[in-house]
Amino acid sequence: MKNTVAFVTGLIFAIGLGLSGMTRPQVVKGFLDLGPDWNWSLLGVMAGAIAVHGIAFQLIRRAPSPLLALGFDLPMKTKIDFRLISGAVIFGIGWGWAGICPGPGLVGVASGQQEFLLFVGAMVVGMKIFQMASRRFI
Repeated sequence: MKNTVAFVTGLIFAIGLGLSGMTRPQVVKGFLDLGPDWNWSLLGVMAGAIAVHGIAFQLIRRAPSPLLALGFDLPMKTKIDFRLISGAVIFGIGWGWAGICPGPGLVGVASGQQEFLLFVGAMVVGMKIFQMASRRFI
């Protein structure tokens, strides 16, 4: 049951990313470029996502337990440190430069387009480098 719910939820999310234009790098780059040709269409997508998440999170926090898990898995770390900031900067530069965010990138892999395959490949390599560096330095 849990896997079915996860699959259906992921499928709905993927369809939403496609319909919103998040899987089109030129739309994302147009949104990130605040110049005279700014594409504001993703502003509604972002506002809608924040609103839905905000309401859902408040409702979920009031529940005694999750429906399909033993307990809630909320982040315990609240400190803003160098690791968080540097990771956010690298993440932002990477997907802003490519115009592809990780979620839409994974959805775009299904299209077989080279730019999505390269992006996800680079993302996997970057995660592996971070994993190796974390064991060694952090």
